[in-house]
Amino acid sequence: MKNIKLEKQKSTLIITINRPDKLNALNVDLINELSEVFSVHREDKSISSIIVTGAGDKSFVAGADIKEMSAFSQSEAASYSNRGIELFNNIESYSKPVIAAINGYALGGGLELALSCHIRYISKTAIIGLPEVSLGLIPGFGGTQRLKNIVGLGIAIEMITSAKHIDSEEAIRIGLANKVCHNVLEDSLFLSEKISKNSPLAIKLAIQSIVSGENA
Repeated sequence: MKNIKLEKQKSTLIITINRPDKLNALNVDLINELSEVFSVHREDKSISSIIVTGAGDKSFVAGADIKEMSAFSQSEAASYSNRGIELFNNIESYSKPVIAAINGYALGGGLELALSCHIRYISKTAIIGLPEVSLGLIPGFGGTQRLKNIVGLGIAIEMITSAKHIDSEEAIRIGLANKVCHNVLEDSLFLSEKISKNSPLAIKLAIQSIVSGENA
């Protein structure tokens, strides 16, 4: 895979989005590669949790690849959006805990990716936001609903309509992130190790119940 790196540490699969020269921006190939990895490992009993992070120290995912998107036809744009929605829905409903290790910029589709993960650990220097309205767009991968469900209606509307960026401390204050970390990957691995000591079936059923809002 040319856009992601995979590493397994004990029972944790680390997915590193590897387009540092593009600030790890989402493009069609990257979305397809992520979809394949999550599908392949969904029933892999040797993996207890997954960490998603970005290559380098500047960016988790700095949004969609605008250069690529600008050349899309209407049908290509619709296909791109649908593939992203499908991927993020798959992550949200995943049977194993998925941790976003936000190591830098998480903007637009990058924040939407983090919102689809179950847990968000964030570095002290990270900057996040949904700036789509400044481009005449709205968050297109389900971020409007996920953000509202996580931080509440008022804060979601404020963030999306102002297109503002927020820092890690603000992300913690509004409940968007679980923890501010000095070393976000190290802390994510520590959490993943704790998760691995518990019942995989119980974890799967708990996630299903929490995400669906129904008793398992």
